[in-house]
Amino acid sequence: MNKISFKHLIGGELVDGLGKEMEVYSPITGKVIARFAEASSEQAILAAKEAEIAFKTWSKLSLSQREKYILNFANKLEENKETIIDLLIQETGKAYETAEYDFNMLPDCLRFFIEEAKRLDGSIIPDYDDGHMNMIIRKPVGVVVGYLAWNFPLLNIGYKLGPSLASGCTCVLKPAFITPLASLYVGMLAHESGMPAGVINMIAGAGASISETLNQSTIPDLITLIGSSQTGRKIVEQSATSIKHLSLELGGNAPVIVFDDADIEQAVSAIAKGKFTNSGQVCVAPNRVFVHKNIKDEFILKVKEFVEGITLGSGKDEADFLMGPLSSARAVSSMEYLIEDAVKKGAIILCGGKKAERDGYFFQPTVLMNVTKDMKVYQEEIFGPIMPILEFDENDDPVELANDTIYGLAAYVYTNNLKEALNLARNIDSGSVCVNEPFFTYNMPHGGCKESGVGKDCSRFSLEEYYYVQRISLKL
Repeated sequence: MNKISFKHLIGGELVDGLGKEMEVYSPITGKVIARFAEASSEQAILAAKEAEIAFKTWSKLSLSQREKYILNFANKLEENKETIIDLLIQETGKAYETAEYDFNMLPDCLRFFIEEAKRLDGSIIPDYDDGHMNMIIRKPVGVVVGYLAWNFPLLNIGYKLGPSLASGCTCVLKPAFITPLASLYVGMLAHESGMPAGVINMIAGAGASISETLNQSTIPDLITLIGSSQTGRKIVEQSATSIKHLSLELGGNAPVIVFDDADIEQAVSAIAKGKFTNSGQVCVAPNRVFVHKNIKDEFILKVKEFVEGITLGSGKDEADFLMGPLSSARAVSSMEYLIEDAVKKGAIILCGGKKAERDGYFFQPTVLMNVTKDMKVYQEEIFGPIMPILEFDENDDPVELANDTIYGLAAYVYTNNLKEALNLARNIDSGSVCVNEPFFTYNMPHGGCKESGVGKDCSRFSLEEYYYVQRISLKL
């Protein structure tokens, strides 16, 4: 473990936590890799107050002035890229390629959002009686509290910090308690880069008291989360002490519809990579794979071949396709529970199905056949390396199959029939529908409907949530 003394960033100072000692485990070995004191509830409120003070000056800087600080910060991150990635791999177990993607999204988002802020235009609204000039301008909402998910910690920072800084907001960010190390180090680098005091505050803690304290405070103007639907509902409830903006990217149960005219090689490769990258711990990972009966046998055979080529490992271990561990022992137990439930109700394990016989939280990549709607793997977000395969034919309505879930985050369609693809995509209730290939990047809006949340990450649609619209009318 790198000899780094992890500190919380509060009001421009790197400080020790005043809460209980927290331990961080490596999912690669299951052993403790870091210990430090978590932030206390009092420090959480202090961070929010410091952000509130900093907002008064940060929001008044010009875009060009803010851009200098943001670009200095992005450059500082890239100067320390390998150290950050090493921390990330140790606390998440990611393959290096996935960890590098996670890292790159942070400076990319910082640069994208400050450029996008330059492209947000105001407008003039016509006056029916020609007696007034009516202008529309955008103003930053204020203090942002952002909760970061553990599966892609640095990407999460980019999604929240990018629009916060670019819009003129200030923020308090809290990484997930199982993966705080790379995030805290990013906070330390923000301080080192010369970011003004209080603009970025980074605090970590294992207890729920920090989040509850921030949610119930009247200081935050926007609370944003990437996490579970259950956590999202808790934030809505706790934050009702004042009227706050909310942007919540929550759970998913992504359907995949593979028609019999699809390119099977392409479909299998894309779906399997989407399912097993990051050990399936991706909010938009394929969750329910519906395959037309005419190609189901061939599809299953090719999926099995792909899975047999997966190597368990982390970092720079050599492999054609490297799959890391799950996040925790609890995640392993969750996979075992889902598989036990499915098998009990008639599912067949094509491959995998067990915890790997090695240290850490590695789980075998698993494919299930004969999956039915009453199984937990069909109803719930799996968030692990389990691929349930279901059959459909001409008597089934693919729209009903796709929409048969309380979630609506992502969906996938594989077909060479353009009309079929567009008609199906338009009728699926989902924040995104990708046809023949998953495609996600920082200039594409990301977010869902139904129990998958409100608001967007990425793109100008996310940036706009960090402003409020003000009308100014001038009598002529």
